[in-house]
Amino acid sequence: MERGKNIFVFDEPKKNTASAVAAGLFNPIIGKLMKQAWMADQLFPYLFQFYERAEKLLGHHFFHPQTIYRPFISVEEQNEWMGRSEEPEIKKFIEQIFTSSSFADVVNDRLGGVLTKQSGYLDTNLFMRAVCDFLKGKHIYREIFFDSSKLKIAPDSVSYEDIEAVSIIFCDGLNANNNPFFDWIPIRPLKGETLTVLLDRKLEAIFNRGVYIVPNNRDNTYKVGATYTPGDTTEETSAKARKELEEKLSELIKNPFEVHHQHWGMRPTTPDRRPVLGAHPAYKNVLIFNGLGTKGVSLAPYFSNLLALWLEGATEIAIEVNIERFKALYSKFSFA
Repeated sequence: MERGKNIFVFDEPKKNTASAVAAGLFNPIIGKLMKQAWMADQLFPYLFQFYERAEKLLGHHFFHPQTIYRPFISVEEQNEWMGRSEEPEIKKFIEQIFTSSSFADVVNDRLGGVLTKQSGYLDTNLFMRAVCDFLKGKHIYREIFFDSSKLKIAPDSVSYEDIEAVSIIFCDGLNANNNPFFDWIPIRPLKGETLTVLLDRKLEAIFNRGVYIVPNNRDNTYKVGATYTPGDTTEETSAKARKELEEKLSELIKNPFEVHHQHWGMRPTTPDRRPVLGAHPAYKNVLIFNGLGTKGVSLAPYFSNLLALWLEGATEIAIEVNIERFKALYSKFSFA
């Protein structure tokens, strides 16, 4: 729309999507080894620009830059971070390193910790509602099941019921497995569970060690998560996940907490943990945008812009995120 193009969105109401239950955390320093996130130098400057523009356009405050504090658990880790903090690719994302307890009234950080910047969270539910309301206000949004079998494809256009367009982009997450155009793409579910907890105080940072605890924008409630259980496709919360999250939260924070709710959702992931975008091998005007996994908040702005540029013929899609990397599976699937 920023490019002056006409769009129309079909969006089937769904429960327990990853976006609906996610804390919306974005962090340029990730993982147990605490390394720079993939493509952080490109992704994070762009996501800040994107969500700030989106807030102005949509008239809602859903983007919350905030520092993230990770306590050290050993002297060795402390020493490693003291050394790594001067590395150029890491230094720009570090606000401060503490070698002694700095949040002692809140978390267990006897050895200090690292405070990262260019981080924070997106209120994903408010963001999605604001986008939907915006599209509805322009009468370009239809909340209904999209039946892929009814899509009509011509060489230079596609049509569905009363809507005709140059192309269609499927952003259907795990539903890609039931999409006749893209059911050969290995989109795999990664179940995650979170808790909503109530604290007796307001936290001044996001804390992350074993679990994250992120503001929920209501009183002193926070989202805590998340579990990672590949292969689990049960559509319900589990006592095991609740126990894991409660134990890890108790190890992280000193304050008592009260669990208000437990949530579950399925993330759409790929085997190489990279998004998948581009055109169907046989239909150049049928596209996919999928596989954002656990990093949708940080990946979606940059790669949706990349796809828009590609549609205009202004750039190429790198092979590491291009649907072309799975083309052999299409050939195998087509002739099985």
